Amino acid sequence: MALIHPQGDTLQENRGRILISCPDRPGIVAAVSRFLYDWGANIIRSDQHTTDPEGGLFFMRVEFQMDDLARRFPEVEEGFREAARPFGISWRMSRSGHKKRLAVFVSKEDHCLTDLLWRWRIGELNADISMVVSNHPDMEPLVSPFGIPYHHVPCNRDIRLEAEKTHLKLLAENEVDTVILARYMQIIPPTMIQRYKNQMINIHHSFLPAFVGAKPYNQAYERGVKIIGATAHYVTEDLDEGPIIEQDVERVDHRCRVEDLKRIGRDVERLVLARAVQWHLNDEVLVHGNKTIVFR
Repeated sequence: MALIHPQGDTLQENRGRILISCPDRPGIVAAVSRFLYDWGANIIRSDQHTTDPEGGLFFMRVEFQMDDLARRFPEVEEGFREAARPFGISWRMSRSGHKKRLAVFVSKEDHCLTDLLWRWRIGELNADISMVVSNHPDMEPLVSPFGIPYHHVPCNRDIRLEAEKTHLKLLAENEVDTVILARYMQIIPPTMIQRYKNQMINIHHSFLPAFVGAKPYNQAYERGVKIIGATAHYVTEDLDEGPIIEQDVERVDHRCRVEDLKRIGRDVERLVLARAVQWHLNDEVLVHGNKTIVFR
């Protein structure tokens, strides 16, 4: 893991974030700013968006610095609950120093997993990877040197419910709050999706909504596409239709074979997933219906 200067640790421990959504009206920004001022906090970043200044919805992300925030956090949360009530604000508050606990699910393709492990090792991901789960044993030699527990849980259509029970037990025991599907090629049951609503991120090997389903690169090749892409989204019960967090594309041409499309696609997939995971970990994503507002 990358070494972090002690002063950097202190800064992270005293840094907080508030994500806000509510009906738009005058005074919201003033109320949030006044609350933080009254508590001795310094706003270091503020982003906002409204769908319509007259009768629309208002979204906001505020990052602030406050002395001794780790100890004072419960009372700050309680204080903001009172400040938010008159405006009907839906909100969540978090501390930068409190790392989310990740579980990475993978099948037989290793490029996204390898990229996440590398970013975690150098300290780029502000998270703890609690475990890697796979329906195959193939990735264990890749994961073991990182000292991360690896769980091989066989899964197919016939034993999906049994696998889900094992998955939920592992996730609960490890207090996992975010699940990353790093090319995990199994259907996720509804119970697990509901348990991790807006906390489960999938990388889809296509620029959705085009070429949904199996063998997207073959479909793209047959259509003679000039760009290919990847999509990171939150998982819902509607397959590959959850709120999109990030997308990207690469240009290709008539010289590219299916193998070339796959090679280029792997690079896009790992970068798109890494960005989506990073934004989620930094509390930069707000979900509204089937869309996201990403403050980056």
